[in-house]
Amino acid sequence: MTVTKAILKQIASYKQKKYRQQDNVFVVEGEKMMKEALHSSFRLVCICALEQWIKENGKLFADIPVYQVSPAELERISNLKTPDKVLAVLEEKTAKTDFASRIAEDELILCLDDIKNPGNLGTVIRLASWFGIKNIVCSEETVDCYNPKVVQATMGALFHTDIMYTDLYAFLKPLSAERNVYGAVVHGGKNIYKEKLSRGGIIIIGNESSGISAKVLKAVNNPISIPSFSKEKETESLNASMAAAVILSEFKRRTI
Repeated sequence: MTVTKAILKQIASYKQKKYRQQDNVFVVEGEKMMKEALHSSFRLVCICALEQWIKENGKLFADIPVYQVSPAELERISNLKTPDKVLAVLEEKTAKTDFASRIAEDELILCLDDIKNPGNLGTVIRLASWFGIKNIVCSEETVDCYNPKVVQATMGALFHTDIMYTDLYAFLKPLSAERNVYGAVVHGGKNIYKEKLSRGGIIIIGNESSGISAKVLKAVNNPISIPSFSKEKETESLNASMAAAVILSEFKRRTI
């Protein structure tokens, strides 16, 4: 199909959150991400691709508008420094508000409190998928999971994870009476390598610079810390994605 200036302008506008939310869509780029999207439950709205890509793959998307674009046009609508042949618009998918009632007793879920860096959030989503975490609950202040930088950083893991944004304290408070709520803190937590860890429970990772907020900390009944083994003590803390990698790995190692 021939692409118009109006279509290009509309897709280019999705670089901004307000326009994505207005149309309830987000953008993915590159052949790998397209393959992940194709095998996911997300609905494809349209595709913009170079001529050669359409010749090789266009038949896979017979029921979806596929627009042929020039390299210059792809560059105009892309979020990447070097656009990769194909870009697609997908419909957002929001997790249900009855999220808490669907959590199994032995399920491990991840809560993210005020994560600001898109790269960090994308990496954490990718880690969660790798370690078999299906459900992620984000505070309302956490960066949008459909931010283009977040989407690319997930490397397709976004398509295999349910993510909900909500008032994190309100979500956690009733659960803390019956479940282990592990909060990752720099100081004052129990050594994660020595503490008994449960198969099910909730893990909270806080803001990159200030950690878990004071309000959300009130719902934590098991504060945990990753001890530093550095003699120089020059590194003050790990960033959010590093901490998530260590914690999720240790939980899975101890509970499989």
